[in-house]
Amino acid sequence: MSDSDDDDDIRLSAHALAALQEFQLDQQKKEYAGLNNYFTESIEEDWQLSQFWYSDETALRLAQEAIEASGNNGRIACISTPSIYQKLKQLWNGEFSAILLEYDRRFSVYGNEFVFYDYNYPMNLHEDLQPHSFDIVIVDPPYLSEECLSKITLTVKYLTKGKILLCTGAVMEDLAAKLLSVKMCKFLPKHNRNLANEFRCYTNYESKLDLDSLLNI
Repeated sequence: MSDSDDDDDIRLSAHALAALQEFQLDQQKKEYAGLNNYFTESIEEDWQLSQFWYSDETALRLAQEAIEASGNNGRIACISTPSIYQKLKQLWNGEFSAILLEYDRRFSVYGNEFVFYDYNYPMNLHEDLQPHSFDIVIVDPPYLSEECLSKITLTVKYLTKGKILLCTGAVMEDLAAKLLSVKMCKFLPKHNRNLANEFRCYTNYESKLDLDSLLNI
């Protein structure tokens, strides 16, 4: 067998692998389409991607906060917060819109409202995402690191008209205040699985998340 034949086999293998991956993604989309895919359980957590879904109560509270904060016909951007996006879609009443910026392509089942996002390239955004075009940005950086929050900050500041709702670890409080001018809220978010690190919410505006400790559900 010649070297050219070997090269053809390699190219064929790469093409076959790409075709297989595309087929698997299409199958996933068909599977999710058969479910009520705006429920968190429709797509499982992937711990390798540092995914930890909020409890239903927390997702509801944060979605309600975003709707109220965004105002009439508000535009809401969810960065790495699929469970909040899903809850927003459950609550949708035609008076607001939401998109999901997310690395996990399984969420492409949500069509045009899914935007692939890699925090390592914070300004590599779809051309339809115009500067300061969202009334509020909700963001949950996948990693508790200065690098991750610093890079995502660039995206947040680019997209928001002003309001920011950040969900991250308590250990990030000082850095979050420095980068995004946010303050820790009284509301205590919860996840379906207990996390080792204390988790908190932060906003840069007067929020009901900070008004009453009874909101911790």
